[in-house]
Amino acid sequence: MVDKRCALVTNACDFAGPAAVAALSAANFQVVAHDRSFVEDHQRANFQHRHPHAILFDEQEPEALVEAVWTRVGAVEVLVSNDHHPARHVDIESASISDLQANLDMLVVRPFRLIKAVVPYFRAAKSGRIVLITSCRTKLPMAGGAAPDAARDAANALVRSLAIDLAPQGIPVNAVAPNYLYSEAYYPHATFVDAPSGRAYVEAVVPVGRLGRQDEIGEVIAFLATNDASFLTGAIIDFAGGWPVAPKRPG
Repeated sequence: MVDKRCALVTNACDFAGPAAVAALSAANFQVVAHDRSFVEDHQRANFQHRHPHAILFDEQEPEALVEAVWTRVGAVEVLVSNDHHPARHVDIESASISDLQANLDMLVVRPFRLIKAVVPYFRAAKSGRIVLITSCRTKLPMAGGAAPDAARDAANALVRSLAIDLAPQGIPVNAVAPNYLYSEAYYPHATFVDAPSGRAYVEAVVPVGRLGRQDEIGEVIAFLATNDASFLTGAIIDFAGGWPVAPKRPG
């Protein structure tokens, strides 16, 4: 058991996971970091070296994770469900049903299961905050992106609906929805920072002219985790440097 406030961050090794762990640690949370890859000794050791004060869990299923955390660590006040899956773009004739199912499972079903397992504890404590890391990619759909778009829109819908369900208990549910955030999962450094062609693409597409930084999204996550105003719920905060931009009118 620990004395200070606890926050649970899932899939902590990538997407907004490193940002969430660092920002919440700086905000004086005891961070419980989960990643299924922690079953591998080198992954666990590397993460622990970067975040020496985090408590690591490697449970493979959401329900087992929640039970293990509340048993071994104690009450958690903040859940950050940081969900990612490769965004493969293929035309409908080439698309596989298994890929669609994988997107839905990783981006919608697993976070739903996680929240379902956490809510009874939050209800009993009459407190708790839920933050999902989703995506604003559907603001400007791209060809071949039906599977990831469907899953990401569903995740954002989940936030809005659960916010209504949990509002009477004073449990806010909000999301940070990035695009063009630096992460090795979606915008790897070698392609979009080191390579001139990748940098030029980002500069042309993102009004800010660069990828979002991990420390920047960490500030938004920490705000939602520490904000005492439960009136702020159901919010989906775009984090995309001003993207997308309306096309310029001719003439």
